[in-house]
Amino acid sequence: MSAVFGTTALLAGNTALANSSSALPTPQPFEAQYRLEIRGWPGATITHTLTNEGLHWLSDMSFSITVARGQESSRFTVDESGTHSLLYNSSYSLFGMGDSYQLNEGDIRSIDRQAALFDLSRRAGTEGCIESSPCDISFVDHRGRDENFQYYVNAPTTARVPAGEFEAKQVTLIDAEKPDRHLLINFHPEWPGLILSAEYQKEGQKQTTITMTQFNPAGGNAP
Repeated sequence: MSAVFGTTALLAGNTALANSSSALPTPQPFEAQYRLEIRGWPGATITHTLTNEGLHWLSDMSFSITVARGQESSRFTVDESGTHSLLYNSSYSLFGMGDSYQLNEGDIRSIDRQAALFDLSRRAGTEGCIESSPCDISFVDHRGRDENFQYYVNAPTTARVPAGEFEAKQVTLIDAEKPDRHLLINFHPEWPGLILSAEYQKEGQKQTTITMTQFNPAGGNAP
């Protein structure tokens, strides 16, 4: 179940980019809820918050259904050179049995996957990553192991979800070791980390979908 939650918590990563972050959208706190549908499992609600804690940010995702629950969070900083992981926590339980993990800054060689979600949503579209020339990305999983993916940005689109209709920045992620698996994510272009919808496919079959059902900005105007 932790692997499934890792997918729905978004298999994203950090690129070694030279672009200045000054042109990237400014982080803004929010709370959102998503409808999670996993093939062969009951549906669930994911709660996703991005919170400013002074000198750093906290991104947190959690879900719970009758037989399973999952949670992961990341504290990270954002500066001119990019996004930097400080502390990552993850836990899961299936039928009352599970485990928990923690990675400190020194354990994270690139970036943790929760911070990577935020980072990718900000940077996608600024590096010229297209289907014929995708970008390499990497992150560490909940155990600190390296994961390698490629991604490219599709044409701008409109996402129609229960929370409303939004302009979307659409990104496709491909598992470098398992090219038959990919993740299509619609990010909001002005709210870093905010997912409008996502769909994970394996061997051409839809396995997991996420759709935003509620959005509550913590200050500022709603998108």
